[in-house]
Amino acid sequence: MNDDASGALDRVAREIGGMETVERLAALSGSDFASVMLEVIRRRAARQTPASVLRRYRHDRFVQPGGTSWRSVRRAGNILAGSLPANVEVMTLAPLVPLGTHSALGTVSQHKIVTTIRPCEVAADATNALALEAAVRRGRDAGRSVRLAAIQRVVRAQQFPAGWSAHFGLFGMVTAGRDEGSWRFEQAALAEHLRFAVAGLLAAELPGVQVALTPLSDAGERIAAAAAAELASTPAAVVMDHDRTAGRGYYHDVCFKVNALLAGVLEEIGDGGFTDWTAKLLASGKERLLIGGYGLDRLAALIGDVAGDL
Repeated sequence: MNDDASGALDRVAREIGGMETVERLAALSGSDFASVMLEVIRRRAARQTPASVLRRYRHDRFVQPGGTSWRSVRRAGNILAGSLPANVEVMTLAPLVPLGTHSALGTVSQHKIVTTIRPCEVAADATNALALEAAVRRGRDAGRSVRLAAIQRVVRAQQFPAGWSAHFGLFGMVTAGRDEGSWRFEQAALAEHLRFAVAGLLAAELPGVQVALTPLSDAGERIAAAAAAELASTPAAVVMDHDRTAGRGYYHDVCFKVNALLAGVLEEIGDGGFTDWTAKLLASGKERLLIGGYGLDRLAALIGDVAGDL
């Protein structure tokens, strides 16, 4: 929590009886807390008027329309979905996930998440919900790998630079399975994800594609080298980015970025890597999970829209 937020909490806490009140509210069961907060919100909503709702709509970054055309975002999603391997199931995800999903799995600050009154939070990354579903399926049938993908409009609460929207489209993909020894699962899963990413960007008729691999461990070095060899027959430029700092502590063994190359300039489209999310969810160190997310609004801005593709 930053100093401004901490100062605001201290001020409000004094007005409602001190931090003890906050602690008692936080200690309530989920249903009891929801009952209290729903009544609070009911009373606050009752004070709103059409004029105040319109004022909020004009100025609240969470509710304003995105700046990318629907047609171009739809086209970008269609292109990526059409490039998926046949063994990947495309899902329709809910816009909400259970409370704590992002912080418990990905160590993301709750201040970056839009939390609801009920024990839910607004999706901030499609791969979190896909990981939950993958864990459920792996729990039912541990002998079968799970490959899932989805398109989801997500919301993030942190402040973005001017011109950026708080909500945007993501194409998420996960592969969940079990350790097969000698990093066989990891090598196969990463190669499959990256072949998809390269095929998707090429199908979008982008002039160039770069895959940047970042090994995060000795095992990651071997996994990344195997993936690079798998991509040697594709038009993609593959580089080893040992200087990447983002994602360390979030990803394990190896992570990657997928970039479009336009007029010598790299435009980041995708990001992914191995996580321990299903290992945590299923309490098994043998579980493996590879995630990847691709920005549909960014891709859409690069490729534009064509009516015939919809």
